[in-house]
Amino acid sequence: MKVQHWGIAWGLAAASCAFAASAQASVLERISAGGKLVIAYRESSVPFSYIDTQSGKPVGYAMDLCLRLAEVVRKKTGKKDMEVELVAVTPANRIAMIEQGKADMECGSTTNNAERRQKVAFTIPHFITGARLLVKTSSPIDRVEDLNGKKLVSTKGTTPLKAADQANRERLMGITIVEAPDHAKAVEMVEKGEADAFVMDDVLLYGLAAGRPDPKALKVVGRFMTTEPLAIMLPKNDPEFKKLIDEEMRRLITSRDIYPIYDKWFNKPIPPNNTVLNLPVSYLLRDFWKYPTDQVPF
Repeated sequence: MKVQHWGIAWGLAAASCAFAASAQASVLERISAGGKLVIAYRESSVPFSYIDTQSGKPVGYAMDLCLRLAEVVRKKTGKKDMEVELVAVTPANRIAMIEQGKADMECGSTTNNAERRQKVAFTIPHFITGARLLVKTSSPIDRVEDLNGKKLVSTKGTTPLKAADQANRERLMGITIVEAPDHAKAVEMVEKGEADAFVMDDVLLYGLAAGRPDPKALKVVGRFMTTEPLAIMLPKNDPEFKKLIDEEMRRLITSRDIYPIYDKWFNKPIPPNNTVLNLPVSYLLRDFWKYPTDQVPF
């Protein structure tokens, strides 16, 4: 009986070790062994990552970049038949999906900051923006100070929401701040008069407004409340995978291969309504790309 018990114990220990080894396998190791690359996308982060209502598929600037990065992973692992799985995430669960290993890259509009770097890693920023306000064109609101006693909406789990909440508390502005589950709902609240303004990265506000039934009914106003370097999220403790992704992002930038991808989404008609955002590369981003790095001072 003792021999049988020891046999069972050894069997359980071996199984436990095998599971642990599997759980700790790097992204490249998992794919080399026949696994799939999991890319997380957003449903309404125009023009970075969103659902094209005509095709029903996720598209966008960050999605195009991630598909280029997937090709590098495919070449590195030698897996020509590597499967790429797309999984939708929200502002509220996107960090957890990467942290828990449920996705390998989050391809959206996520800000790289010190708080998030405690849980996940980031590659080189693909955009730099800042939070401003979206209001009705008929609204007298021109800056955040005009929101005293009014209602401000932002998206749950975003840095603009935290910045607005902090400013409201520190400056005793008397703003009622409400959370929306996603960007699309926040815009809808402004359109319906359920909120006086929506605070979010200005590039997202331009993209969201452009996709509405009446884009001219909305306008972006105010000074930048934050500086947001947007980057693709990666697993925190996978240096081999991060090195590969960083090298390809750096190559895309220094070779200028990233510029046609940028122009496709910011200076040309984009789906589903063939709207043009007319947002050339900003001086902030152009300067940052002169010496591309994943290190940001935020």
